[in-house]
Amino acid sequence: MDNTKTWFSEWFNTTYYHILYKNRNNEEAQRFIKNLVSFLKLPKENTILDLACGKGRHSIFLNSLGYNVIGADLSKNSIDYANKFGNSKLKFIVQDMRKPFNIKVNAVFNMFTSFGYFDDDNDDIQVLKNIETMIETDGVAVVDYMNVNKVIKNLVKSETIARDHLNFNIKRHLTNGFITKDIDLTDKGEEFHFQERVKAIDLDKFTSYCEHANLKINHIFGDYNLSEFNSDTSDRLILILSK
Repeated sequence: MDNTKTWFSEWFNTTYYHILYKNRNNEEAQRFIKNLVSFLKLPKENTILDLACGKGRHSIFLNSLGYNVIGADLSKNSIDYANKFGNSKLKFIVQDMRKPFNIKVNAVFNMFTSFGYFDDDNDDIQVLKNIETMIETDGVAVVDYMNVNKVIKNLVKSETIARDHLNFNIKRHLTNGFITKDIDLTDKGEEFHFQERVKAIDLDKFTSYCEHANLKINHIFGDYNLSEFNSDTSDRLILILSK
């Protein structure tokens, strides 16, 4: 496997990815979404694109609040699962976020550090250009990213996480501008190795990206309660963007 190019298409499409992250806090995610839609004052007739939606947990909740939602993800396995929850106001599609979307929406949500996967900065900028093209003139976009300054400062270099019957042996390191997670496990006597690589994009670099994509940063928050961003102490870097 060529980890530098295809790690995301392989890892995200495995059952092991979903097992490792099965304990994600849905209550926290739903509180964040409620805070967002309240702050943004999004009317219920709006259409929201959940970009890199995974198995659709954010999409499904947004739909339950009354919004028209499109969830898009590269992983066919994730979209197949998400489609079980589809309805007339909730659709899911398999789509590489670097490719153009022939749709117009009122808002794009890119949640839970679902960005910064690509070696070439131009690919990340292209994602933002696609967002700029998709949103209506008065539309908004939300990018929810990790605060790389805090993550790097507190990087846990090695740990083992037990999920179900599996032990995920994880090593983390900062290499060539990427926060990399090497994941090793053994299942039924077979050894597996996967990798996550997410670019260490700080606020300055995001600002440059957005300028190239003709997007304005209107608000910056540091956590899911929409508190003020602090580059040293905040858990998240949450950007509210517009044309």
